[in-house]
Amino acid sequence: MNQQSYNNTPSVYIVPTPIGNMEDITLRAIKTLKEVDVIFAEDTRVTKQLLEHFDINKKLISSHLYNENGNCQKEIDYLKEGKNIAVVSDRGTPVISDPGYILVNEAIKNNYNVICLPGPNALIPALVTSGLGSGPFTFYGFLNSKESKRKKELENLKENKYTLIFYEAPHRITKTLENIKEIFGNRKGSIVREISKKYEEVIRGDLEYLIKESKKIKGEIVVVVEGNKTEKNFKDLDILAHINLYLKEGKTSKEAIKQVALDRNIPKSEVYKEYHIK
Repeated sequence: MNQQSYNNTPSVYIVPTPIGNMEDITLRAIKTLKEVDVIFAEDTRVTKQLLEHFDINKKLISSHLYNENGNCQKEIDYLKEGKNIAVVSDRGTPVISDPGYILVNEAIKNNYNVICLPGPNALIPALVTSGLGSGPFTFYGFLNSKESKRKKELENLKENKYTLIFYEAPHRITKTLENIKEIFGNRKGSIVREISKKYEEVIRGDLEYLIKESKKIKGEIVVVVEGNKTEKNFKDLDILAHINLYLKEGKTSKEAIKQVALDRNIPKSEVYKEYHIK
């Protein structure tokens, strides 16, 4: 097991940065960026603007989706020298649908501290302003850009009872909402765009209404959709009929057996045995 000890040990700081308004940055984030030795940044041009705004001058290393693996040795070399590192993405909290995970994991594997500062992100404001249930909730991030894979992801999520949160790009938003409505039905939801920016906007309504409104919106988007509120009653079904219900929905026998065991709160082995005997 890996146990962190923060005392006098080189550390990797995960530093959230503003998603819109520069005033969203925390005092601790500014202090940390001033005190670390080097900053690994998703886009050095974006981070340079942030640093200049707060009169910070630090060495920047480009670390994005396509070169993060190659930066692991650089990271470890700095830490071995006793230097502290900050990891930032363009906006919001690194690792949350942004680069940073590989660097974090590498530091942990090598027994260095990883410290994440609290700070700006898009999913919590979107959830709170949606008007839907705020807990429990499931944050999914970006659905697959390919429609066939996106639909499969949504099929796996449609029974989820928790409020669902997705990130989406403006050029895909309408099609994604159409896919969600097709698979989930016409549930309640919201589109929250440009959080913490000048043109921040929240659109609430059922999915049918959101689809119409989505055709004219731009900017960075968070979609919030209510969870599955349909109560299923399986008391009148025997185990085999219960399994067949899921097989007809397109689940594999393995997936169906697992879901039936969860629905009935019984061991998976009991469902498996019943299925293969009958």
